Order: sequence, then structure tokens, then C-alpha cells
Amino acid sequence: MKNFHYSIPTEIFFGKGQIKVLADEIKKYGTRVLLTYGGGSIKRIGLYQEVVDILKDNHIPFWELSGIEPNPRIDSVREGIKIVRENNIDFILAVGGGSTIDCSKAIAAGYYYDGDPWDL
Repeated sequence: MKNFHYSIPTEIFFGKGQIKVLADEIKKYGTRVLLTYGGGSIKRIGLYQEVVDILKDNHIPFWELSGIEPNPRIDSVREGIKIVRENNIDFILAVGGGSTIDCSKAIAAGYYYDGDPWDL
């Protein structure tokens, strides 16, 4: 087997009070955010408004991709890539569960790919 080094520097902040670091973490990496989320649960529990308030209070411009399905469809990925490219997004903020995170990762990879993201 060939030698290799594999690194995926992903940070996940989970738990009570972790949202306090959101603005500072975003500012480390970018200034224009795509906020991705699924159904209405983040709105029902108040998390959506809390995130939006933090973004607005810190003057961080953001765009939204909502309605990401369980087992995300390629159309959601394509729409996210379109938003990122058209608005010079440099930070994708996935709020929700695994499907939202997976879709957001595919959007990030697809941004750098000139072909159809289905081929990735």
C-alpha cells in the first residue's frame, strides 16, 4: 500500500451554548454565508431565528437554501452551487442534521467542479 496523509479539517460545534462562537468562527473563514437547512424544525425550536439574529447582529450577509430533503436530491445541490457562484459565497453554514450537512458538503465540492455535480 502506498503511503498517504489524509486530512479533513471539519469542526462541528454541538451542545448547549455552542452557538455563541458562531460569528467568530464564520469570520475566520469568510464574510458571505450560505445558510442551509431542511424542514421547519429549526424554525419551530427557535434555532433558525437565533442563527439569523447572530448573522444580522454581526453584519454578516447571508443567503438561504431551505427545504433540504432527507437523502438530499441532486437538484438541491445544484441550486446551492448556483447560489454560491452567483453571490461569491465563501462560507456554508449547515444548520440541522446529517442530510443538511451532506448536501452542504456536496455544494462545497461542486463549487470547484466545472461539470455536473452528479458526476462527483
